[in-house]
Amino acid sequence: MQSWRWKSLWLALLASWLLVLLGVFPLLRLAVPTRPRAGVPQGWPHWLDAELLQSFAKPGELLEDGPQPPQALRGGSCNWGACFDTSKCRGGGLKVFVYPAAGPVSETHRRILASIEGSRYHTLSAAEACLLLLLSPDTPTGECDPVPPQWDGGRNHLVLSLHPAPCPRTFQLGQAMVAGASPTVDTFRPGFDVALPLLPEAHPLRGGVPGQLRQHSPRPGVALLALAEDRGRWHVAGTDFSACPWDGRCEQDRGPKQTHPGATLPNATFCLIPGRSPDALHFLQALQAGCIPVLLSPRWQLPFSEVIDWTKAAIVADERLPLQVLTALQEMPLTRVLALRQQTQFLWDAYFSSVEKVIHTTLEIIQDRIFGASAHPSLLWNSPPGAILALPTFSPSPSDFPFYHLQQGSRPLGRFSALIWGGAPGQPPLKLIQAVAGSQHCAQILVLWSSEKPPPTRWPKTAVPLTVIDGHRKVSDRFFPYSAISTDAILSLDAHSSLSTSEVDFAFVVWQSFPERMVGFLTWSHFWDEARGGWGYTAKRTNEFSMVLTSAAFYHRYYHTLFTHSLPKALRTLADEAPTCVDVLMNFLVASVTKLPPIKVPYGMWHQEARPPPLEPGGPGLTQEPQPAAHNCINQMAAGFGHMPLVSSRLRLDPVLFKDPVSVLRKKYRSLEKP
Repeated sequence: MQSWRWKSLWLALLASWLLVLLGVFPLLRLAVPTRPRAGVPQGWPHWLDAELLQSFAKPGELLEDGPQPPQALRGGSCNWGACFDTSKCRGGGLKVFVYPAAGPVSETHRRILASIEGSRYHTLSAAEACLLLLLSPDTPTGECDPVPPQWDGGRNHLVLSLHPAPCPRTFQLGQAMVAGASPTVDTFRPGFDVALPLLPEAHPLRGGVPGQLRQHSPRPGVALLALAEDRGRWHVAGTDFSACPWDGRCEQDRGPKQTHPGATLPNATFCLIPGRSPDALHFLQALQAGCIPVLLSPRWQLPFSEVIDWTKAAIVADERLPLQVLTALQEMPLTRVLALRQQTQFLWDAYFSSVEKVIHTTLEIIQDRIFGASAHPSLLWNSPPGAILALPTFSPSPSDFPFYHLQQGSRPLGRFSALIWGGAPGQPPLKLIQAVAGSQHCAQILVLWSSEKPPPTRWPKTAVPLTVIDGHRKVSDRFFPYSAISTDAILSLDAHSSLSTSEVDFAFVVWQSFPERMVGFLTWSHFWDEARGGWGYTAKRTNEFSMVLTSAAFYHRYYHTLFTHSLPKALRTLADEAPTCVDVLMNFLVASVTKLPPIKVPYGMWHQEARPPPLEPGGPGLTQEPQPAAHNCINQMAAGFGHMPLVSSRLRLDPVLFKDPVSVLRKKYRSLEKP
């Protein structure tokens, strides 16, 4: 009897617990939001059982939370899938045809044309073009060009204007994309139009002025805030600034006024920029100065926001909460300030410092849309050196580029390909081939035969594969991205170069730690020649150097792709016409990408077959002074790049115990110290 009572009690308890659980679990599920779907804007969570919840909202306040009918895109119904025919771009990628101007051409128009015509995107045929570009003229009368003959309702067209007030067009844009300066958020079509920065009239064509940030952390006494005003002027406030600087009610002095005639930029940590469209020019000034832009409820689209993560370089604040914003800026950790300022300098240099970079960034964004899944990931756009210099035709993966190994904690594969350039008649470089093939890191040897005479029929036997490639009789052939190259690392050699196996092994180990740089044996240094009023370079042994000779140097194979497909055709032609320029051009390319100098490794002076520097054909040795043609070469290269990219260094890396008075048996690279 007593056991029956205990059983009844347990059954009652279990039933009560079951009722509680059945009642609680639905309540727990009430606040679970529905699973978000890609591309669908999410509002407040949709309650699963709204009848159990009391509504504290007035009728009509939460209407936006309910199911909404699909709305048309802002500025029209066009999107990428509906208004752009990607089938025209499948053959050769993005090819751009620019309509000729019907009337007078402004200086801005000329700069845009020059930046496109010198790029890999340009084509002279409208039939083979994937994108037809129509430039908005900057004429005082505001007149527009007539409708182009291939207009076709604007399909596969891009109307481009670097200034915010294009001419009043007499025809409808239709299905054409618009790339305009500082478009308003109401008219901009995300994923279809491209937002450009508002550039000053005197913005340089290429190269551009580097960012002016010299010290990343704030110095004592430097102003905390700079407030943007009309006509490019700035008001600077002190570090103890505590009242609202933008609501018009500040009674104290805002500090000294700074104008911006082109050289004066705000010297402050944060730059407060109002949200009106005319203030967009201040945004670019703040980037160049390394002043963190604080955008107060901006009503224009940030430039290239489709690919640039502006949260890493700028701050968007609510202009209705001035005191809270000011407090947040004053209390921001210095590590966060440093990260933001560094990113402003990278973005300025990569995408905004010249007209050429702005135009190329615009075209690269459109090309990413064409490639789709194989386009640049966000890391390539928002990390140095930027997406313009990371071609998606080479690879969509950051790990295949030499710039991102450090960020990803990886290293290049432990093998290299030796590329020997042989253009002079004579016997095969037997000694060089044997020394390179003896390296434990060598995967293959490629001989690029660029002589009019046929190559030798017999080559030395090696432990690694040896392949002969027929060149095109041009000096720039040695930097072509040959498909036969199977490794990331390339050892560039001349047929008359001379290296030992130990030198090759040590140089490759050094390159593995610095895969983005050039690692070489023979060096040159550049200098400013006051007498000639230009740049010069010398092969004399000095404490500094800025170039390594490609007759014996390691570098990443991606630089072959950049050399062939990214450099302007005029510079490659100059290198072919003047062979003395090819080493200068390759060093210019790598330095402009990395902003770093090359690395020198030890090279034995007992090598009697070392290549004489091509300062003068057949010159007798390393101390030969450059001739005037050499100075013209380096100055033409600097003009083509828009600035001098070379960086000087005093660093040479040697192996441990190098030239130490210890037993040779304790040293790994013994042959480096031959007498």
